[in-house]
Amino acid sequence: KPLPYPWETCMTIGNSWSYNAADQFKTSRMLVQTLIKVVSRGGNFLLNIAPGPDGDWNPLAYERLADIGNWMKINSEGIYGSAPCKPYSHDNIYFTQSVKQNRRYAFWLSENDNVLLPEKVNIPLEGISDKVKQVQLMGTTVTLNYVQKNDELTVSIPESIRKKVNMKYSAVFSIEY
Repeated sequence: KPLPYPWETCMTIGNSWSYNAADQFKTSRMLVQTLIKVVSRGGNFLLNIAPGPDGDWNPLAYERLADIGNWMKINSEGIYGSAPCKPYSHDNIYFTQSVKQNRRYAFWLSENDNVLLPEKVNIPLEGISDKVKQVQLMGTTVTLNYVQKNDELTVSIPESIRKKVNMKYSAVFSIEY
């Protein structure tokens, strides 16, 4: 169920609301992870990009938007048409749920641009009383092995997936129940 008052986060792509030739742009990882955090709380993310004197954006702005778009091509299912769900976050994992299906999304935030998943990921299941039917890692077609015990899911990530998958900024687990 969505929060009664969704909130918006406005962020600049750099450090200034207006054009600044020496502006330092935020990383693509920071922008994607901020999007995840805001959506997990039921909010909207607004990104300000100030045009230069010629009316165009800095080339880095186009690069950042392309990076966000590439991440969204794989993981947008957990962003669009989703709603917040408790526990919103746990450590470096943030949650949303589908408004149309019995599906929860767990966004595992990476400390680096390239995601390096551990052998096992523990995901809290607060609010899910049903048995989990399937766990998939977005961007792959592999159904992952897992153990559901009480209010926690322990997902095993095969070495072939950990080394082969070229994920950026966040791995997203789709949990069907």
